[in-house]
Amino acid sequence: MTKTVNHLYEEVTIAGFGGQGIILVGKLLAQAAMKAGREVTFMPSYGAEVRGGASNCMVIISDQPIPSPVVSNPQCVIAMSKAALAKFEKTIKKGGTLIINSSQIDVQPKVDSSVEVVKIPIDEIAVGLGNAKIANMVALGAYLQKRGTFSPDEAAESLPDVLAERYHVIIPLNKKAIQKGAQFVKESVG
Repeated sequence: MTKTVNHLYEEVTIAGFGGQGIILVGKLLAQAAMKAGREVTFMPSYGAEVRGGASNCMVIISDQPIPSPVVSNPQCVIAMSKAALAKFEKTIKKGGTLIINSSQIDVQPKVDSSVEVVKIPIDEIAVGLGNAKIANMVALGAYLQKRGTFSPDEAAESLPDVLAERYHVIIPLNKKAIQKGAQFVKESVG
């Protein structure tokens, strides 16, 4: 997160493949930022495939008007797959953060030495909670803990706003996944 005198401007790229909930987690991050009174942009990008194709989104969170929704050098990249890492690892700003799903990525990232690399077994944590499909929420919790844009609880409050009503039954599990991702970073990474 880049902060100058009382100024927040955070660019995030979240990337993986279709079926990992990349767009949903971006929507949740954007919604939580709006609820927190921040300026926000959200730009999704995905292939025609329903599952398996490339999927990413760009989110900008600021306390000032945002001049453009395009993210070219984010402060943070969340890479949920090897292809996502290969595509976005070189885009991270110096001094930024790269969050890697070590359940899917077993290669060493090629990033500037100033970039903090945070490896988290996101898929394993989600499976441990009982549902592999909540890996995206684990990743979000890790991001929120590491970057401090706002709290995991604040993000979880926006779940009813972005999940279709038929999925409201799994909101408690999603909240738990966000907390677990944050907890992993707090205890294992710092």
